[in-house]
Amino acid sequence: MDKLIPTVNKLQDVFNTVGQDQIDLPQIVVVGSQSSGKSSVLENLVGRDFLPRGSGIVTRRPLVLQLVNVSHSDGDADTEARAQFLHLPNQVFTDMSEVRREIERETERLAGSNKGIVKTPIHLRISSPDVLSLTLVDLPGITKIPVGDQPSDIETQTRNLVYEYISKPNSIIVAISPANVDIVNSESLKFAREVDPKGTRTIGVITKIDLMDRGTNSLDILTGRVYPLRLGFVGVINRSQEDTLASKPIAESLRGEAEFFSGHAVYRTVQQHCGTATLARVLNQLLLQHIRDHLPSIKTKINALISQTEHELSSYGTAAGDGGMAKSSRLLKMLTVFANEFSSSIDGSAHEMSTAELCGGARLYYIFNDIFAAGLDSVNPTASLTNSDIRTAIRNSSGPRASLFVPEIAFQLLVKPQIKSLEPPAQRCVQLAYEELMKVGLSCGTNEMRRYPRLHARAMQVVSDLLRERVGPTAAYVASLIAIERAYINTNHPDFIGGPGAISDLQRKLDRRRRESARKVSRIAQRQKSVDGDAVMVGAEDVTEPVDPAEIDDAVDDVRSRSRINGVLDDPPRTPSGTLRRPGSGSPLGSGPSGQGKFFNSFFGANGRRDVLHMGDEPRVNHSVIPVPNRLSHVSGDGTALDDDAAALSTQLSADLTVSEQRDEMETSLIRSLISSYFQIVRKSIQDLVPKAVMHLLVNEVCENMQNRLVEVLYKDDLIDSLLQEDPALVAERDQRAAMLDVYKQAFAIINEAM
Repeated sequence: MDKLIPTVNKLQDVFNTVGQDQIDLPQIVVVGSQSSGKSSVLENLVGRDFLPRGSGIVTRRPLVLQLVNVSHSDGDADTEARAQFLHLPNQVFTDMSEVRREIERETERLAGSNKGIVKTPIHLRISSPDVLSLTLVDLPGITKIPVGDQPSDIETQTRNLVYEYISKPNSIIVAISPANVDIVNSESLKFAREVDPKGTRTIGVITKIDLMDRGTNSLDILTGRVYPLRLGFVGVINRSQEDTLASKPIAESLRGEAEFFSGHAVYRTVQQHCGTATLARVLNQLLLQHIRDHLPSIKTKINALISQTEHELSSYGTAAGDGGMAKSSRLLKMLTVFANEFSSSIDGSAHEMSTAELCGGARLYYIFNDIFAAGLDSVNPTASLTNSDIRTAIRNSSGPRASLFVPEIAFQLLVKPQIKSLEPPAQRCVQLAYEELMKVGLSCGTNEMRRYPRLHARAMQVVSDLLRERVGPTAAYVASLIAIERAYINTNHPDFIGGPGAISDLQRKLDRRRRESARKVSRIAQRQKSVDGDAVMVGAEDVTEPVDPAEIDDAVDDVRSRSRINGVLDDPPRTPSGTLRRPGSGSPLGSGPSGQGKFFNSFFGANGRRDVLHMGDEPRVNHSVIPVPNRLSHVSGDGTALDDDAAALSTQLSADLTVSEQRDEMETSLIRSLISSYFQIVRKSIQDLVPKAVMHLLVNEVCENMQNRLVEVLYKDDLIDSLLQEDPALVAERDQRAAMLDVYKQAFAIINEAM
């Protein structure tokens, strides 16, 4: 039991040498308002006058006071108290006035002279045969209003500092309250209750009992009737300011205190709650019990800190060897590990892979199959081509001659710029792969390599240079792939739709459009009752007898064949836009046995003229009345009625476009179909070849040559020493961890000896 308090004192000294506060050691914290008598209580416990005195706030730094009881046999005949500061380990003070001045100097050194407070404590050990072994922490007095040159936030500073100490579970709180102030206004008890609501580790000290008004006493407080505390209250008498100024010995004051309590009619009945000697004995017993209860848990925590610190220290590695061979082998090993880690990050076999985002090879896969593919799909091969551009290209490629067919030169002239539009996404793919490889290089390197910032920086420079060397040829090769595709337009490719396929596709589209238009006319047409029964009204509602589209087409074809002989349709008249027109009627792509022959006559020209091919989107419908033949069955004797009516319907159906414009419309549609077909072939080829080129010329080349390049550039005798210079900050941190490990081991040994 006698070794417990010295054990804690040793632990405090050990931990304070490195500024370690992770261990909550058992200690007694003295809390009280300013001028409540804290300093007098501490001086009475020591039996020496050693604390600074003055007006206002005097204690501006926490004072960790270790009282060590020494017997006469532990030293020589000299029984004077000896004081020693932790910041002056080689200096022993026997004059307490010098101790007071050193406390003032050390306080001003950190806290300055503006009455501010700081958290850094002053450690003082006093050895004397007149004291009981205790460990006390004297905190600045609680103040409310800044006075003089005190900081405006002095209350907040003091409050935070007090809470920092008393909130620790291993702290015993000594709440100082003057007897001449009502106990309900005690600031120290208020603070203690906030952190110790059950009062299990708070002991109250009532000071200045001799200054109470006559007829009053603190009996109810000392016996716990007013404010109960599990550890109880102790009453003491302080030296007056007059006694302090007169340098009255503390021993004489303690004798006067004992006489006061023993001679008082009230307090002599509660001697177990009165006197400085009683307070010292109670605190000693409480501290011993507190240490005994918490020492096993402290030992467990120190053991855990030893394991944690050893693990942290191992992550920093050991210092580089002094021998040249040791350094060179270490450098070669780190370069090899760096290159292997780079390659494993690409192929997905790295030991540590991120789960937050794609990286390495997975990121490259995403670039190839998502970003690059989406970039290619976003390119529309005909979006930038207007009908005017296509017509101009066709006419320019025909020269002074009229074209009988769609010129192949025009197709090649138009498709090459569209193939060129695939180059930006391809080059973007190369750039993204290059950037990802740079990120992989930055993430490589073990903790051992990062100890040497120069080595890591030079290794990244080598990786960057190697990537730049390979990204140029890769980008050039990708550009050559686009140039190769543009150099020869292979219209014999098995996947190319070709001229016949494009014409067939276009014919199917026109047939489908004719059928849709005919169905719409059939739905909205109705026959109008007239006097002679030959007129019909076409409307959107109440269809009584629909018009047969096949009969209309046959009639229009018959009229056109006869009109060409008579020269009637050389310049067809325009009809008002308000009348109903039927697109596709009489079209050379119409259904019937002679549909295909009509198409070639229309597309390639017949008798030096271009026939009609309507490419309009939707028919414009008007509820006007137009005369049409009644099922084309009632024909006059000379056929005039049938010819006139069919010609009128044919004129309305093709009135939107001239014959020349209709042929241009068909030619542009055919060119667009051919461009789209060939562009899809080239896009598939580029989407397949570019990732292969990037992997072969950039990724694989860098992975295969990285280790050789690192060794070639960095593994040199004249560079080894400079490359293996450790980061000063890391060295300092490693030394700190090593010092902490020694402290923990030393503390563990101290506890083992005590237990």
